[in-house]
Amino acid sequence: MSPPRRSSSSHGDRTSTETLQRNNSSNSGVILDISALKMAEVDTEVPPLPPRYRFRDLLLGDQTFQNDDRVQVEFYVNENTFKERLKLFFIKNQRSSLRIRLFNFSLKILTCALYILRVSLDDPEEPNYKPCAICGNNSWSNTTDSSKINWELIFWVHRRVPVWAIQVSVALISFLETMLITYLSYKGNIWEQIFQISFILEMINTVPFIITIFWAPLRNIFVPVFLNCWLAKGALENMINDFHRAIQRTHSAMFNQVFILICTLLCLVFTGACGIQHLERAGKHLTLFDSFYFCIVTFSTVGYGDVTPQIWPSQLLVVILICVALVVLPLQFEELAYLWMESQKLGGNYSRHRAQTEKHVVLCVSSLKIDLLMDFLNEFYAHPRLQDYYVVILCPTEIDIQVRRILQIPLWSQRVIYLQGSALKDQDLMRAKMDDAEACFILSSRNEVDRTAADHQTILRAWAAKDFAPNCPLYVQILKPENKFHVKFADHVVCEEEFKYAMLALNCVCPATSTLVTLLVHTSRGQEGQLSPEQWQRTYGRCSGNEVYHIRLCDSKFFGEYDGKSFTYASFHAHKKYGVCLIGVKREDNKSIMLNPGPRHIMAAADTCYYINITKEENSAFIFKQEEKHNKGLPVTGLYDAPSRLPVHSIIASMGTVAIDLQNPDPPEESGKLTLPTENGAGSRRPSIAPVLEIADSSAILPCDLLSDQSEDETNQSDEEGSVGSDFVKGYPPNSPYIGSSPTLCHLLPQKAPFCCLRLDKGCTHNSFEDAKAYGFKNKLIIVSAETAGNGLYNFIVPLRAYYRPRKELNPIVLLLDYPPDNHFLEAICCFPMVYFMAGTIDNLDNLLQCGIIYADNLVVVDKESTMSAEEDYMADAKTIVNVQTMFRLFPSLSIITELTHPSNMRFMQFRAKDCYSLALSKLEKIERDKGSNLAFMFRLPFAAGRVFSISMLDTLLYQSFVKDYMIAIIRLLLGLDTTPGSGYLGAMKITEEDLWIRTYGRLFQKLCSSSAEIPIGIYRTESHMFSTSEGKDSSAQSQVSINVEQGAEHTERRDTWKEKASHRNSTTSDQSEHPLLRKKSMQWARRLSRKSAKPSSRAERISQQRLNLYRRSERQELSELVKNRMKHLGLPTVGYEDVSNLTASDVMNRVNLGYLQDEMNDHQNTLSYVLINPPPDTMLELNDIVYIIRSDPLAHMPEDSQVGQARGTRNQQDFGTETRDETHL
Repeated sequence: MSPPRRSSSSHGDRTSTETLQRNNSSNSGVILDISALKMAEVDTEVPPLPPRYRFRDLLLGDQTFQNDDRVQVEFYVNENTFKERLKLFFIKNQRSSLRIRLFNFSLKILTCALYILRVSLDDPEEPNYKPCAICGNNSWSNTTDSSKINWELIFWVHRRVPVWAIQVSVALISFLETMLITYLSYKGNIWEQIFQISFILEMINTVPFIITIFWAPLRNIFVPVFLNCWLAKGALENMINDFHRAIQRTHSAMFNQVFILICTLLCLVFTGACGIQHLERAGKHLTLFDSFYFCIVTFSTVGYGDVTPQIWPSQLLVVILICVALVVLPLQFEELAYLWMESQKLGGNYSRHRAQTEKHVVLCVSSLKIDLLMDFLNEFYAHPRLQDYYVVILCPTEIDIQVRRILQIPLWSQRVIYLQGSALKDQDLMRAKMDDAEACFILSSRNEVDRTAADHQTILRAWAAKDFAPNCPLYVQILKPENKFHVKFADHVVCEEEFKYAMLALNCVCPATSTLVTLLVHTSRGQEGQLSPEQWQRTYGRCSGNEVYHIRLCDSKFFGEYDGKSFTYASFHAHKKYGVCLIGVKREDNKSIMLNPGPRHIMAAADTCYYINITKEENSAFIFKQEEKHNKGLPVTGLYDAPSRLPVHSIIASMGTVAIDLQNPDPPEESGKLTLPTENGAGSRRPSIAPVLEIADSSAILPCDLLSDQSEDETNQSDEEGSVGSDFVKGYPPNSPYIGSSPTLCHLLPQKAPFCCLRLDKGCTHNSFEDAKAYGFKNKLIIVSAETAGNGLYNFIVPLRAYYRPRKELNPIVLLLDYPPDNHFLEAICCFPMVYFMAGTIDNLDNLLQCGIIYADNLVVVDKESTMSAEEDYMADAKTIVNVQTMFRLFPSLSIITELTHPSNMRFMQFRAKDCYSLALSKLEKIERDKGSNLAFMFRLPFAAGRVFSISMLDTLLYQSFVKDYMIAIIRLLLGLDTTPGSGYLGAMKITEEDLWIRTYGRLFQKLCSSSAEIPIGIYRTESHMFSTSEGKDSSAQSQVSINVEQGAEHTERRDTWKEKASHRNSTTSDQSEHPLLRKKSMQWARRLSRKSAKPSSRAERISQQRLNLYRRSERQELSELVKNRMKHLGLPTVGYEDVSNLTASDVMNRVNLGYLQDEMNDHQNTLSYVLINPPPDTMLELNDIVYIIRSDPLAHMPEDSQVGQARGTRNQQDFGTETRDETHL
């Protein structure tokens, strides 16, 4: 039942009073005395007020809308008392407290200034000087006797009336303020307030002046007002703290401590100067400046002695000041040193002013190692336009000692700033000024045992950086491919395992692909090794300076004249004329880059050209060796009218600029009239190379006779070969092991293979094969040794099963895994042909024999995650190196490709004791490193030959993408990680004896462009060298070609055979002689052989050689017997095992040419291999050279009906894998 309505009144009636009492008695808090029914009635009868009037009317008590049932309630943040209000104004409120402290500081400074004014006006040496009004008429006697002290001059001074009045006013205000603050700060203990130093100083400096108001004779009494400087120091410190609280910002603790130290020193000097000056009034009468000078000399521990105190009171004051300084200053300096050390650990801040006026990038890492830092700095600052950039390193760990030492070098100290902090904290990102950064590099810690956890940390850092600075470009390095899609929002992402496995896979079909890519992604001027006496080092070092650049066609002098011409035409003639290699192009309306789109691609003015050269076109100077016979307004092609002959190109790198000599290049229309070398002086010639057409002719684009026919899969297979791949189909793999893998057309099985059939060493119900020999593979095996079957291993299989690889050339792949793979991984690889796995390790000989290592051409040893971290960093590769060295001894004919954690450990690969040549290479590496080279390790033989690889070498790919944003896309296309319609792929071809008639690399370029539309980009060259194991008399013998020759007719025939083969080898133009097909070193080698055969060896030498051969043969026999015994124990046939001691001379030479012979039996005879990127056109081809080529997309030249049929087959192939796509690992 609702109560009756009552009229509004300002006073509550009895009912509301009773209700209030009941509510107050039942509740301890503040409760409104309004029931729900009454409020409902009021709300229905009275319209609601606007929000801005409700609270105001409630406070003001609007009589027009006030119900008797409503009670005004006021809420206070603080206690509503007079003391609390004063405390809020004087102490708690930051802004009012700041004003009070500023006023107090001003008063203290004013008192000190008044004291200096009083001292300057007071001269005790004036006649009739009588400051004391209560001392009678005694005359002031100024004596020079130092033993007698005039105490009256110490206790009394002469104070002018205006100065006294001002000092009394200031003292009265200070006294009242001090008493008020003391009252407000009182918390129950009065003595604690009284005995504070600040309170005592205030009383000393204010009470005497207040007393002089009531007793005039005391107006000239001395008051040590200069002690107010200490009160001013305290007020200033509190004022700064209040200022920081008011503006809600924190300043550096280092700044505060330095400020306090400076104030302490000033107060000590000011107190000493004023105190000594006053006390010396009774002695030597020093001026204020003299006493200030004395204090400075004393506190600086100089102590000239020209000004000294004469009476004991002033001397006692000096002693007291020195004692105080010895106590106070060390404490201040200790605090300052501690803060300085902490600030050195944290790194301070990157100033906002510098961030807005200078450009900087942020490097976020979980732990910073010296190798990682130097790789980043060397590659980042290798670009001229980045010299003015700052690098801010944000790392959560304390700076390493080695890193600190590096950052103290003047080269880096002014450009690199280390900040200790986390990328997940906005405060640390603010310190690094992430929002103003040009880019943010987020790198993973690859040395972590748990690489998945390292990726998770990287993902969080990337998310935090994107959340804090959405407009800052992100460059992210991720380790595992399944985590890549979490950071797909980043501008550039490099997945380590994707690149690593794809590169190792291509190393098996294109030798030294890892070296080729590493040299391409490193910045170099091509100056490495130019002072070396070795010709191969000079050539290899010069070609290593080639990099990938881009330019628009309409802005290019290299390619501008080829507007409207075919791509192959532009690529060939640009290389012929300028020595640049055009490898790709991108349309203006298409974001995808196409490598070698083929002759059907017509160049347009808006196209972006991607080319390989020693430097970019903008840094090139064009030098013509003939006078221009036409005006500059004519086209570029009209400048040359010289007779047809081979061009000679000279590339000179100097100070970042390249001068290209153009010596009478051939006209395009006569490029096909190339004469061939004559034989025995005869004038006969072979057919010349066809010219490269300006516009594509489909009938002219046929596979080159140097290459394998890509169409042999369907038409040209014999019955024997057809049995190998007759059941293969082409299609897209139905199951991807992770999200984000690019679909690639591959050779697939018509039906999935059962998981039991993938196990190599165990038979099943479908087959009974238990070893590689039983399978009867036609091609050599590729064995991959890894710890686990990670998702990245999928990228090793895909490039080797790509659709453009001929079926008869597909090598069986055996995965030798420490731990068996899970079903998810087997589901992804069961659709690929000839892919098997086996559980085992490379340090177990039985496992190696079971997986068919004696039938393998390539063994890939992948770095294991469990060994990436060690107590000593560089010992992480110890087990891998020793195991690989053992396999070199056991299986010398095997090509082993090894991945190491640290690139510096590659010098231990193929290690030989007392190897003088390796020692010379080590010295060369140190020289190049001292010169600042980014590729100091490039001359190590295992790296140059592509036998060793470290994923840290690819870190520069991410750094280089800051300047070249297309580099990641191009490398992914080269490695087959991405497939773009119309884009080509990386391949290789071998130069045989039938191909030597082409003679030069430039002619080979024309041959490939005109016949099969392929673009060569480099050469992989293998040479035979003598590696001496002792110091010989002739130091030049280390680089000469030699063969170990044994006595007997059989070895003489072998020597003649090798000699004939060596006669086909050629060199570059720098070492050409009157015999163009025989190098100078080969002639020296022939003369040495003739001298050896002519001069019979002594009997002692023969006996020594026989003993050495017997020792080596016994060691080889031990290894051979060990392998054969293990094979017999496992039930494996021993027929396939080849002992190097039983190889014929021709077999040895073939393995030498292939770079496979890496054993101790031939210490003096071995091979070295190296990569020449974009060599000059006049480079002579040599036997067994492997040429890197970019082949055009085969699907781009297929008829439409065949493409439709191919797509139909692909669709059928994908049907059986749809049910497993939901199992993709996240």
